Order: sequence, then structure tokens, then C-alpha cells
Amino acid sequence: MEVLLPTQIGTTHVPCALSIGAFDGVHIGHRRLLNRLLDVARAQTLPAVVVTFDRHPASVVRAASAPAILTEMDLKLELLSEIGVDEVLVMPFDENRANESAEEFVNETLVNGLHAKAVVVGENFHFGHGRKGNVALLEEMGRLDGFSVEGFSLSEEEGDVVSATRIRALVAKGDVAMAGHLLERAHRVRGRVVEGDKRGGKELGFPTANITAASDVAMPAVGIYAGWYRRPDGSRHGAAISIGRRPTFYAEGAPPLLEAHLLDFSGNLYGEIGDVAFVERLRDEERYDSVEALVEQIGRDVAATRAVLGL
Repeated sequence: MEVLLPTQIGTTHVPCALSIGAFDGVHIGHRRLLNRLLDVARAQTLPAVVVTFDRHPASVVRAASAPAILTEMDLKLELLSEIGVDEVLVMPFDENRANESAEEFVNETLVNGLHAKAVVVGENFHFGHGRKGNVALLEEMGRLDGFSVEGFSLSEEEGDVVSATRIRALVAKGDVAMAGHLLERAHRVRGRVVEGDKRGGKELGFPTANITAASDVAMPAVGIYAGWYRRPDGSRHGAAISIGRRPTFYAEGAPPLLEAHLLDFSGNLYGEIGDVAFVERLRDEERYDSVEALVEQIGRDVAATRAVLGL
């Protein structure tokens, strides 16, 4: 898959079939839409192109209430590549882009930039300044500029619409299992492993990787989870994961910390990027009256993690 910037499109770009959107999460609805795009592209012997944005549009047009994101750009590109699209055009989203009219966007990017012959978008897709662009406008402009338009439903078979908003709400309350169902994969958080207080290994006997994720990434609710930890070399390890304030050791109100205890692993993780996938919530975080009681509970959490992951 080739990743393009706006400066790399124009007169030399071949005609294509394309879809447009933030594609945050690349969830099950997105996957069905993109599989439809692939079908349309292959039927017309066209490359399949995705147009997406660097910075979620909401972070610019309504910064104070912008949602946490499900996928940072590098993960989004990995997921789009796995689906099989041929190119992704990554468009920086800023004030100028936010003020661009829907008609300008179609003319500049779809027609003159990518030479679109077929457009497949969600049936409720909106774009352009004031969200005035929609499927009807695309159809109208397509008749003039020579591209077809299909509005695709992002609903599940049961009829419920799959949306990033719905998945963010599930993640926020800790229901990572249902979020994973709608994503067709476990919700993942990436960040660099940094030094902590080193209590996990020396005092508790369960060393953890302390991970600092970007502040705008959707983080599950405080609690204990079973999941997977992937290292930069591609190796994957079962992990008992804590998002917690460590009430046994710290006063109420301490900031939450993401920690992962890798099962059957010994080694130095400091400085590398850890990829944490949340499979199932095990329990709420609790305060214990003694370190011994906490250690016993962590042992039960590790056993439960093995059971969930089939290890």
C-alpha cells in the first residue's frame, strides 16, 4: 500500500475508485464499506484509494469537545493496508481545510487530484465547511464530472449502526469485549515504555511495563484487563493489564497509569514502543490492606488472564 500526501496527486494520478472519511478505529462498518470499495475498484480495473485526515476533523472544528481517538495514524495505516486498499491519501486537517467548501473539496481532491471514477462512502457521510456536503451533493457533482457514487450502510446485520462514537463509549466504560466485536479486533493502545517506581518486580514479584500513551487516545476505564502485548520485533505475549491509580500505595486522585505484566517473559522493555490489546475486563481496581493481599489478587488476575487467552 502506498501512502500519499496532497502534493503527490494531480495530473499524473491514474483514475481510481475511492472512499473518504476519518476511519477512526477502522471498525466493522468501515471494513464492510472498504470491501465494497475493493469490489467496485476491481470490477472497473481501478486502484482502490482511501482519503483520510491527519488530525481528526473534530479536533479542529470543535476542539473543546473533540473525542478521544481509537486509532493513531500509524495504526490506522496498518489496518487499511491489511484490508487491501492500494493507496491512502493522508490530508492534513487544519483551519484552511475546515473552511473549505464541499464543492471545493470535490473539485480539488476528487476530480482534479485523484481523477475519481467511482466513490463509495457511508450513507450518512458529511464533509466540507458546515458539513454541507453529503451523498446527494456527491451524486449531483458526479453526474457533471463523470464519477459514480454509492452510499453504503454502516449498520450491523441486526440493524444497529456501527460508529466510532459507539465504540468510544464502550471503551470508556471498560466494555472492551463488545468494543472488540465492533472493531473485529481488540482495542489497541500504543506508547513508549518508561521507568516507574519499580515496585512491581522487586516488591510484588510481577514486573510491569509502564506505558505512556498519547493524551488523545481512547483509554479503557480504570480496571484490570486480560490482553496481549506486542513488541516492536513482532513478538506477542499474553498480558495482565492494569489501568489504575494504585490505591494500595497512593492517595485518592492519583493519575491513572497503564501497566502490563507480560506472562512468561523476562527482559528489558524500557524505551521501546509497546502495543497493548485489551481483550476482556477482569475486575474493578481495588484497595488492599496489605501488600500480601494485593500479591495474592495479582496471582488470581494472572490465572484469569491465562484462562481468557487460552494460555
